[in-house]
Amino acid sequence: MGGKCPHRSVKKRRYSHKTHRRAKFEIKGDDMVYDGLKKAEDGAKPLPQDQDLPGMGQYYCLHCDRYFNNASVRDDHFKTKRHKKRVKIMMGDAPHTQLDADLAAGMGMPDNGPKLMSF
Repeated sequence: MGGKCPHRSVKKRRYSHKTHRRAKFEIKGDDMVYDGLKKAEDGAKPLPQDQDLPGMGQYYCLHCDRYFNNASVRDDHFKTKRHKKRVKIMMGDAPHTQLDADLAAGMGMPDNGPKLMSF
């Protein structure tokens, strides 16, 4: 009877607030990734080597817009829930554009009615 709670010693390991916010702004938006996927489907070319990127920029996930140090880490990433969710989103309908937002807000092309013939 009494004593510590048994699950007190196990803490959830979460990102700090600053790290989470930074990671949120580093990734590209859905529309930019979707455009990149469409371009990649047209013609696949090898990735150029860049010393500033992890793994010289050779191990890249198109859907998540992330670089990895080696192939095994990238393959482990392909099995994660976050990657599978991102693939599902990207393979669905095209993301909304600014034109869609304008039309939904009623700021689309003006409808001036039928044109009258003028002589």
